This record gives sequence, structure tokens and C-alpha cells, in this order.
Amino acid sequence: MRIVGVMTEDFQFFYRLVKGLKERKEPFVSLSFDDHIPWNVSVIITTPEEEERVRFGLVAASDDPDEAIAMARAMVKGRKYGTLIVGIDPGMTIGITVVGNGKVLLSDTFECPEAADEKVRRMTSELEYDDILVRIGHGDRTIRNRIIHSIWDVADRVEIVDETNTTRNTETPDIDAAILISKTQGYDVEVPPEVEPTPGELREIQRRSRVESEGSFTIGRGLAGRVARGEMSMEAALHEYRSDEKKRRKV
Repeated sequence: MRIVGVMTEDFQFFYRLVKGLKERKEPFVSLSFDDHIPWNVSVIITTPEEEERVRFGLVAASDDPDEAIAMARAMVKGRKYGTLIVGIDPGMTIGITVVGNGKVLLSDTFECPEAADEKVRRMTSELEYDDILVRIGHGDRTIRNRIIHSIWDVADRVEIVDETNTTRNTETPDIDAAILISKTQGYDVEVPPEVEPTPGELREIQRRSRVESEGSFTIGRGLAGRVARGEMSMEAALHEYRSDEKKRRKV
């Protein structure tokens, strides 16, 4: 029987990983970096920080135990995929899934649209494929367009999909929506679209600034626009507003 090798000195990661492997009834063996790797170990799971220390052909490295297990399973299958389809559900929490040969290989969530390119690279790095098609839901236009700009150089093709019927009342709605988006044909994006936040989005960011400043102030539309376009964080916008306010008081 082929088994998974667990090789890490990160105790918290080890504990969560072993728990996940046991829940999935995945056979494994715990190894140190100096151990001889048994013949029946098919893949080694470790953290990205420790990956270079592993002397083995197949290594699934991730800080997320669930992602590491999914990566290991995909690698063990040893399959070559033609087109990988990456489904993305844009929103405050972004759902993402990778589908190969009609099967869901990996799924996850993240929050920063500008991190989409790195997320896609990491999730597909250990898979053999010909090209990548990214399908992204049409909702939440500003976040959608920020994601498209981020993944433009990673994807071979990008499609925008009508996600009207993808919302699901489940424990993982963002991932479930991403899976449905990945299965729905959209229309090709020829060039990255402009990132232009709506008046409603600007008002929402201004409202959040008021909440996060505990009612002390509300940032202007200019700063709100920069936050909406991903040019700066809310924290940076609040800091800049306070700095400008201090300068105005000194004048």
C-alpha cells in the first residue's frame, strides 16, 4: 500500500495535519528529515519553509494542512491534465477551486484580490497540465476586476461567468459557488477591465472607515477609491487621513 510521509518540525502544523489524515483515513508515516524514506511512501507533506530540506521527488508543501492533503492526493494520482479550470467566486471572502478532468482537485478561500495570482500558482504548482482557464463570477464587479488584473499573467484564458444561480446555503458557500462557476461556460475577457468602484462601494468603505475609527472621522471619496481599487489598505487610508488632519491643524 502506498502511504503519505509526514516530515515537519512544526508541531502545530503536524498536529493539525495528522488530525486531518486520520479523519480522511489516509495511511501515513511520520518521518524526520534524517530518516530513510520507506519504499511505499508516495509523497511527502511538509511546510513551505521546510520544503528545501526534503530529499524526495514528490513534495506537497503548504501551511494549510487541508490544502497539503489535497495537493498530496492530486500528486499521487500521477495524472496529466489538459486544461485546468480554476473557478473563482469574487466577494469579501473569495472562493477558489481547481478542476481537472472534470474532478475537483483543490479548493480554498482567501480575502485579498491581489493575492489571486499567487493562490493560483500555489494550487497548481504540483500538477501537470497544458494550460489554465480561469472562470470568474460576474458579481462584485470591483473585486472581480481586481482579481482579473492579478491573475492575467497566470491564466492562459479568462472567462466571466454569470453566477446568478451559484449561491448556496451551505457551510462552504464561497467554495461551492466557485465549483459551480468552474462548470459554467462564460465569455472571454480580451483585455483586463478597468477597476472603477461604484458610488455604493465608496459609501460602504467610508462607512467602514467611520466604524474602524470609532466614529472619529470618515475618510473622503478619494481615499475610499484607493481602498476599493486595492491601491492601499483601510489601515493605510486611516493613517493617511490622520496624518493629513494633523498637518491641516498645524497650518
